[in-house]
Amino acid sequence: MGHSHSPHSDAPPSPAALAARRRANRLLTAILVPLGLLALAAMVLMWPTGDRGGITVADPYATADGVTFDTGEVQRVSREDCPSSQALVDAGGTAQQCLVAYTVPSAGGKTIQIEVPPEVAASEAIEAGDTVKYLNLEAVMGSSGGAPPYVFVDFVRSIPMAALTLLYAGVVIAVARWRGLRALLGLGGAYAVLAGFILPGLVEGQPPLLLGLVGSSVIMFGVLYFAHGFTARTSTALLGTLFGLLITAGLAAWATDAAHLVGVDDENAYTLINASDSLSVSGIILCGLIISGLGVLNDVTITQSSAVWEMYELAPGASAKRLFSGAMRVGRDHIASTVYTIAFAYAGAALPVLILVSLYDRSFLDSITSGELAEEVIRTLVGSIGLVLAIPVTTALAVLVVKAVGIKGVPHGAGAGAGGAGGAGAGVGQRSVDEGNDGDGHEDDSDRVAGVPAPAAHGDAQSHAAVPGAMPTRRSLRNQP
Repeated sequence: MGHSHSPHSDAPPSPAALAARRRANRLLTAILVPLGLLALAAMVLMWPTGDRGGITVADPYATADGVTFDTGEVQRVSREDCPSSQALVDAGGTAQQCLVAYTVPSAGGKTIQIEVPPEVAASEAIEAGDTVKYLNLEAVMGSSGGAPPYVFVDFVRSIPMAALTLLYAGVVIAVARWRGLRALLGLGGAYAVLAGFILPGLVEGQPPLLLGLVGSSVIMFGVLYFAHGFTARTSTALLGTLFGLLITAGLAAWATDAAHLVGVDDENAYTLINASDSLSVSGIILCGLIISGLGVLNDVTITQSSAVWEMYELAPGASAKRLFSGAMRVGRDHIASTVYTIAFAYAGAALPVLILVSLYDRSFLDSITSGELAEEVIRTLVGSIGLVLAIPVTTALAVLVVKAVGIKGVPHGAGAGAGGAGGAGAGVGQRSVDEGNDGDGHEDDSDRVAGVPAPAAHGDAQSHAAVPGAMPTRRSLRNQP
């Protein structure tokens, strides 16, 4: 049978519930405003000056005079004598075989031959219709000579990447509506902080631990409130997120030093080391460890905060212990799934390295502790520990807040059902517009506890939440209409 909302379940919150929310907001504001001001002040003081100290990295696409990067569309590919083997043939040798892409330049002109590198040819990635970028050496070498005047550089990926970006944005907005749009805008703001503050700060030699903490804190203040609104639930989740950040930062600082993560097995790290002696690759790794867990940390803290508030509004007379244990059941399920998410995400990103290491003739322990894998393993462990510890802390903070600002006039043991004395619980479990709507007039269930419906209308005898002092049970929830 379909689930329907009765007129009673859509009633506005009771005055007592609204007053409790206002008290919660005042309490959390008194805690979070100083923290937010401290983070902003630190960001202002640490803001990059733009002085790179003479650090320069050669542009891999820089060209000499007369050499240009052009694009063209591949018409056909064939395996034949390499154009670069012509000098060898002229000397009496045998031509080498390679994959040649016959390409029409985007600027127009005759079809040209582009010799495809062996690593690209081996993947069979190039075919007719592909748009490629190539190095045009014709102006300096002419159309004849031992080496081909056209050198394959890369594929042009603008169209598929733009299509995926638009599809992603469209799916998020279609499913999450206004809240999804706000989340995307918040993501853009987060990347602005990353590109404008954290990255230049690392280049200028700012302390990586402090830089990562300040930047991540500002990002979390912005994206959480922008996406979820200024509610007590969001503020509680933010407190838990900040705690998780502190734990992650402390573990990252210790692990980076204890495990000697210096990035010597990364080609990009060598490029940075050669660019300047002042750049600390281990510091960059440390900052990356802090930033990498932000998204999942935000996810679990929001869930736990919403779980506590939802359970409290269903049964405002429940004890702090019952609220905590009930919300932690949700948290444990979340931990089990989120740990897999982090581990598999990092494993997928490091798959080529994993394959390479698996081919080495050495023990599993030597492989897992090698420089190639140690960073990914530590990143997974540090992020997982931070988010796991953030769940009980966020839950405890949420319980403390809801009990500290509890609905007045509801004695301990009073229920949350429609039959509660004095009607104090009549509107409990319903949210105000900023908590219950996503901005387009539709009810938003994103912050409901999974499987916990709104209180039954008209004092439904099967609703366990209507029993004085009782928390909802699995059986009673299954019996909800």
